[in-house]
Amino acid sequence: MQKTIALILLLGAVGMMRAETAAGVRWSAAGSWKPQAARPMRAATYAVPAAPGDKEDGECGIYYFGRTQGGSVEANVKRWVGQFEPADHPAETRKRTVNGLSVTTIDVAGTYTGAGGPMATTKSSKPGYRLLGAIVEAPEGLLFIKFAGPAKTVAANQANFENLLKSLAPAK
Repeated sequence: MQKTIALILLLGAVGMMRAETAAGVRWSAAGSWKPQAARPMRAATYAVPAAPGDKEDGECGIYYFGRTQGGSVEANVKRWVGQFEPADHPAETRKRTVNGLSVTTIDVAGTYTGAGGPMATTKSSKPGYRLLGAIVEAPEGLLFIKFAGPAKTVAANQANFENLLKSLAPAK
């Protein structure tokens, strides 16, 4: 019993990864990212613990709308950039290949107005926010990964976000 508890604690301490799937793709999220309850339009949602000094957690939402749904890569990049007024710096976009999958990434920061999503009844403004996003051209349609939160929290978890992207692979 004590050995089992010690092993569980050790695995938690090293940031054990959890595997998830959607759109014909699998990924692993950092063990420190806490899975949240199911939400409409999301394949997964993770609460990302706030960095020291930040008052709010970050959130990483992974969206899959169906084989031909969700709009184009370009339209989503434009929409995500448009959720910042004004952007602290020009949005950085990059296209790369991860395990045979085409992935477009975005990095933008400023006053975030996209909290709550398109169904929100009121518009909120969150200064000092940052968004790291990725759009994966998956076997069954586009998979959208949107990690937003206070800039310090996002920076502290950028390696975890990159590891999630590196873990993307066709589901078997």
